[in-house]
Amino acid sequence: MNWGVLLLPGSNCAEDCFHAVDQVLGQPVRYLWHKDTDLGDVDAIIIPGGFSYGDHLRPGAIAHLSPAMTSVKAFAEKGGLVIGICNGFQILTESRMLPGALLQNKGLKFLCQDQTLRVENNSTAFTSEYEAGDVIICPIAHNEGNYYAKAETIEEMEANGQVLFRYSSPDGEVSDATNPNGSINNIAGIINRNGNVVGMMPHPERSADSVLGLSAGKGVFVSMLKHLEAVNS
Repeated sequence: MNWGVLLLPGSNCAEDCFHAVDQVLGQPVRYLWHKDTDLGDVDAIIIPGGFSYGDHLRPGAIAHLSPAMTSVKAFAEKGGLVIGICNGFQILTESRMLPGALLQNKGLKFLCQDQTLRVENNSTAFTSEYEAGDVIICPIAHNEGNYYAKAETIEEMEANGQVLFRYSSPDGEVSDATNPNGSINNIAGIINRNGNVVGMMPHPERSADSVLGLSAGKGVFVSMLKHLEAVNS
């Protein structure tokens, strides 16, 4: 399966995502430049974290207007797998590929720490390697990770199983005390209605290789790979 990692000016997590696909999964992967309109024969696209375009205006506000994002949207509309991580999540909400918005953290401070997450829905192309209720650790590193959407949107997403991950305690408890940034319902990651576009603030690529001391994030990429292999077999 062919993977693409989108490179935007200011991205600083692209190499980590590239490593997760190339070295951990052993799959072909290449960088997609922000000015590219032809994405080639990719089967999955990763929009990495960082500070695209210096976070001018607000995170993701300029990035979603890049030429490559027009092609990413078209790719997703045809059913292609897209995952946006951290700034990538912000870009996906700015582009309206995912509902809601990422606001400034409730403590008004940048957060950088290992974070426990509870897996809410394991019946997706991005989470099939987990069991519902599993607790995993993925690092977070963001200033605007406070997920917000209108009440009716949240209600609809919850009913549809679109919440994939929530911030939790190590034993899976979800509460205000386990919410690092103020996100509604402790939401850490969501999926679109069609099940092919995911945004998450935690970094699975930073917990995908055992050499880092964390490897639970690998499940996100393995899930994607198995889905691609199944639909292309």
